[in-house]
Amino acid sequence: MPRELNDREKEILELIIRNFILTATPVGSRFLAKRCDLGLSDATIRNVMADLEDEGYITHPHTSAGRVPTDKGYRFYVNTMMRIGALSQSERLKIDQNILQLAATAPTSDEVLRESSKILGKLSKQISIALSPKLSKGIFEKLDIVPLSSSKVMVIISIQSGLVKTIMLEVNSEIPRQHLDLLAQVLNERLSGLTLEEIRQTFAERVADYSDETGLIRLFVESTERLFDEPPETERLHIAGTENIFEHPEFETREKIRGIIELIENENVIVHLLEESRQPLEVVEAVDGVTIRIGKENQESKIRDCSIITAQYSVGNAVGTVGVIGPTRMDYGKIVRVIDYVAKSLSGALTQL
Repeated sequence: MPRELNDREKEILELIIRNFILTATPVGSRFLAKRCDLGLSDATIRNVMADLEDEGYITHPHTSAGRVPTDKGYRFYVNTMMRIGALSQSERLKIDQNILQLAATAPTSDEVLRESSKILGKLSKQISIALSPKLSKGIFEKLDIVPLSSSKVMVIISIQSGLVKTIMLEVNSEIPRQHLDLLAQVLNERLSGLTLEEIRQTFAERVADYSDETGLIRLFVESTERLFDEPPETERLHIAGTENIFEHPEFETREKIRGIIELIENENVIVHLLEESRQPLEVVEAVDGVTIRIGKENQESKIRDCSIITAQYSVGNAVGTVGVIGPTRMDYGKIVRVIDYVAKSLSGALTQL
């Protein structure tokens, strides 16, 4: 069982982490003795730092006498010392204007999520992500069938809170508009209030007695998986703030930049990371479900030097995720409160759509 840190060790570890987050420069004992008013000699601080290094909370680059936090040090910091605080009035105003006011104009949920990822990137100075909810848990609202040509119709499935799915179906011949409208009316009556998952599992039974000479209902039964299953994962994802990585010294080398760019371009991996972040693994529950994965707690090798901070938002029964990816040297307290507020704003905004 690891030894518990004493108050002096905790204070010096916190100062190392806070100064390293601020300056990106290894922190030395002389700096702490002169700048931090600890009332301790340089030698005493150096001894404490040596003990913290032995315990694995800090380490030192080969070219510097200063120390930098390890993943273990950051984990201890966010679990026991991180100060969350409240958003400033200007930060809240930016989020409200970009999410709540946008939602009031009744756009699609995708537009709200896209704008949410942008404002999250601006406020966090990190790569920001918004993942729409899985549709399978969404409540069916209505279905429209729109003729596009003599051989093609578009099915528009609306789910509560502005979520929409569209599918193109090939038909054998042109179907009169009144037949399409009648089928849509019947399906809306029979599917109302169900989740897409429930519809997918029981659709054939619910329409078994429906007489249809056009063959369209048979096509719907045959296309049940396409109609009521999840869309491709990448369609759920909105990424912004990628330009922020160039502002961090951690990504100054070409190799580090290449690794993070490759990750961003592989959207399926990003979705997997966000879904994975919901699973318990040494994760801090910082504010109402905000979670943090630090460095090697992430399974993906390309982000072993990064942290992922995420929070869930809810749209009825469906749950989505917002978050950021950035270097382990980030202002965790600030980013946690920003993500928490964005997630709560999204829950409120999307529920009103």
